[in-house]
Amino acid sequence: MNRPPYPARVMAGLLVTTVEETRKLPTRVITLPMSAVSSALQAGMRLQQNIAELAIKGDEVLSPIFDKPEEQPAWAHFDDDDEPIETVVESVPEPEPAPVVAAEPAEPATGRFALYSAPPADLTPGTTEAAPASSGPAPQIVVDLDYDALTLAQLRAKVRTLDADSLQGLADYERAHKNRSPFVTMIDNRIASQQKKADADQ
Repeated sequence: MNRPPYPARVMAGLLVTTVEETRKLPTRVITLPMSAVSSALQAGMRLQQNIAELAIKGDEVLSPIFDKPEEQPAWAHFDDDDEPIETVVESVPEPEPAPVVAAEPAEPATGRFALYSAPPADLTPGTTEAAPASSGPAPQIVVDLDYDALTLAQLRAKVRTLDADSLQGLADYERAHKNRSPFVTMIDNRIASQQKKADADQ
């Protein structure tokens, strides 16, 4: 078997290699920036590592010269170095207490609002004088309604059906016996309402 000359074989191999490398060129162009960045980062890290190693070796050499213990550090401080400073505390006069002003009692409510604002007479000692008990017999309307057992709400429902004479009898009886302000005010208001109605009808 005859072979071509050696230079011819070398040239043929070089040609084939050139063709193969030309085909790989697009891929290498894409990966070239990433390879360059990676190589630069590795070189920078190696440089920092080498500098750090050199600094450590320098510290080992220079530490016997510069790291001498001081007898008294510059920042050390003792109580005997400075004279004690006296602290002067000025006395501050205490403020005088404000005079206490007695609150004036509120004026009692009058009219229809007295039914809800005025407390019962038996719960407020010293505000209502007990009226003298009448020795005469109770009016017939008091007996018919069993007035002494009625509550304020029950009386409110009863007075709507009574005439002026019956209401006046209840008012006189209440003033002569228990004299409870809510009861008296309710009866008086009902009497006044009936009088206004009678005047309007005339």
